[in-house]
Amino acid sequence: MFDGLAVLSSALGVSYTVIWSLSFYPQMIMNWRRHSVSGLSIDFATINPIGHSCYFVFSTVLYASPVVRKEYADRHDGHLPQVAWNDVAFGAHAVLASIIIWLQTYIYHRDGGQRLSTFHRLVCAVLLSFIAFLAFLAAAHKFSPLDLMNTLADIKLYVSFSKYVPQAYMNWQRQSTVGWSIDNILMDVAGGVLSLAQLVLDAGRNDDWSAITGNPGKLGLALLSLAFDSVFLVQHYLLYTDAQSGLLHDKVADTRTDILPDVRADQEENTENTPLLSSSSSSS
Repeated sequence: MFDGLAVLSSALGVSYTVIWSLSFYPQMIMNWRRHSVSGLSIDFATINPIGHSCYFVFSTVLYASPVVRKEYADRHDGHLPQVAWNDVAFGAHAVLASIIIWLQTYIYHRDGGQRLSTFHRLVCAVLLSFIAFLAFLAAAHKFSPLDLMNTLADIKLYVSFSKYVPQAYMNWQRQSTVGWSIDNILMDVAGGVLSLAQLVLDAGRNDDWSAITGNPGKLGLALLSLAFDSVFLVQHYLLYTDAQSGLLHDKVADTRTDILPDVRADQEENTENTPLLSSSSSSS
């Protein structure tokens, strides 16, 4: 029997997966074209892969593990977790894309003060140690696998908050969004809305509204992203409108750099020819 709502849910899932996945590329391409990560928070780029790795493991296990799915159903009146294949696909791609952007911060030019903060060095060390400890407890059957997955989802939410704050602060400190891709934010907004729509639709289809709060990773990620996206949009379009003029200045500077060698060459050629002309005039 044809299920129109199921088709709509799949369409929403595919759409948000594609849009959210594509949202990584404007920043990646901007860094590559400029050969610089100026304007990008190193804290943001460094902690981001940790958060996406947590989300990927959370989504994969809740989607594919019979043990964890049964444990979830036992806690939610027999309902299964509302995690779809596209959640897993997005998570896998997000891990790879965020690692590439992190590597770019070591390959391309940084401003003098751009470095990983001491606070986030500590955060990364604590999070990785904490995850390893909980995984050990789960393997030893002293910690529920589902609770481990929920903890990973909570870590992802913390990372999302922790990564956005330094970028928003950096934009405020520089009074500029140059180097921070607004296309990334626009696509993030679209993906967040579609992700929430799929989550609500699936909960309604299955008459299980607890599924919305039962997937804290997906719900929290969408809401938190939309909240900070609003901040970045205000910064870019209302507060720091020098963004476009700043990029134009960069392009003009690049163009001047390209043509200067030709201008110098013409000047040198004219200088070399001038004595000859003067000599000819004296002879006549």
